[in-house]
Amino acid sequence: MNPRPSIKFAKFASPKTGTLFVLAGEGGELAEAASSTVSAAVLTRAFSAGGFTGKAGTSVEVLAPEGTGLDRLVGLGAGDAAAMDDHAWMKLGGAAAGLLRHAVEAAVILDVPKTTAGSAAAAQFAAGLLLRLYAFDKYKTRQDRTENGDKAKKPPKAVAITIHCADPAGAKKAFSGMQGVVDGVFLARDLVNEPANILGPVEFAERISKLTALGVEVEILAEKEMKKLGMGSLLGVAQGSPRGARLAVMQWKGGKPKQKPVAFVGKGVTFDTGGNSIKSASGMEEMKGDMGGAAAVAGLMHALAARKARANVVGVVGLVENSVDGHAQRPGDIVTSMSGQTIEVLNTDAEGRLVLADALWYCNDRFKPQFMIDLATLTGAVMVALGSQHAGLFSNDDELAGRLASAGGTTHERVWRMPLGPDYDKMMDSKNADMKNVGGRHAGAITAAQFLQRFVDGTPWAHLDIAGTAMGAPASEINQSWASGFGVRLLDQLVRDHYEG
Repeated sequence: MNPRPSIKFAKFASPKTGTLFVLAGEGGELAEAASSTVSAAVLTRAFSAGGFTGKAGTSVEVLAPEGTGLDRLVGLGAGDAAAMDDHAWMKLGGAAAGLLRHAVEAAVILDVPKTTAGSAAAAQFAAGLLLRLYAFDKYKTRQDRTENGDKAKKPPKAVAITIHCADPAGAKKAFSGMQGVVDGVFLARDLVNEPANILGPVEFAERISKLTALGVEVEILAEKEMKKLGMGSLLGVAQGSPRGARLAVMQWKGGKPKQKPVAFVGKGVTFDTGGNSIKSASGMEEMKGDMGGAAAVAGLMHALAARKARANVVGVVGLVENSVDGHAQRPGDIVTSMSGQTIEVLNTDAEGRLVLADALWYCNDRFKPQFMIDLATLTGAVMVALGSQHAGLFSNDDELAGRLASAGGTTHERVWRMPLGPDYDKMMDSKNADMKNVGGRHAGAITAAQFLQRFVDGTPWAHLDIAGTAMGAPASEINQSWASGFGVRLLDQLVRDHYEG
């Protein structure tokens, strides 16, 4: 695997070796710190020759600029100074990372005309660099080979990046908190990217157990314990796989001792064949990512613990594999959930809601949280409605929904609220049980959420359908991976803004 880049912060200077990035505002204008570098004249001439306007994310590159010892000089457009919010700085860091090429030494002059690049901006820029440089390459055996196919004599070196800014000490402190969030995103991406033969329910639970090193309390419930609790809905999904099921319970106790926790619940179907209602072969390989909700919850717990969030937080994830064998659940089976409500399973490919039904009830019954938010790659219907630009948001609480939408606006992990209502409940009525697990062809994402609402017992709750955003979403300045880690930054921002003492 390629080694992780190192980042440090330093006072403004004029680097003389390696790759140098200089930020430019609209019209190619350079700020004071950039103008004082030895390369300012070279850049100004390159801007003019290349018609460079300083538009955000655009660049001009000069190789081996004359009169310097630099390998490369890159002018990077920052765009309109008035639009430079935290996310803009993060995107700019990602844009710089995309231009690193094979550099092993790089520096950035973090100074833009008409705006102040403070410590928070430097931290966001650094986070964007790291997020863009993530690569899931652990199974590539040829990365240590030369162009001729021979084994390389030396492993690849980590790129060392120095960010020159006005307040290096402040930037370092701000980035120390951001780095935990980045690591949480990386954990979520790693889990979603892993192949299902490597990462089943047991292996997923083992990785969650490693969060104890950060101070997270972890309990893993096996099938025997879940059966005693009456989790027939979750266990019914798992019965076709020899790999067993697990319920992972995580607690971060960073708030006041008697303060009610906030809770996050994740769907963790480590591979989804559809069961006896089997999926088509085309694209089924992507169903290794059907645990994107559980991955986001695990990544969030990592982020909160790593930055020592001042909040009490619970994470619960149901981990199963939906497979086909002679023991697999059949269409028409009736199961009894932990809540006591019975469910007629008409479609075994609508399994995520069956997993979440028991996980939500368990979480609410045991922890009595302030609210519950569940995340799940639940329906293809939400992708028809929203594509990959927004996650579907369903909620029984206007304040919680509004706070999620605000956090999404800040992080650009955006959500769009969809309706709920008693009219949709009628679509879930069953002649043979308390409800059926599908509501028909129309309003599929809504009826799935309406089903889940029956297991929250009136607690403030939100459901995030992340089927279009957790995997296979369009590449961006801060993510080039198939797995995006969607939800980690969004929910960390929610906790940061509203639920820390």
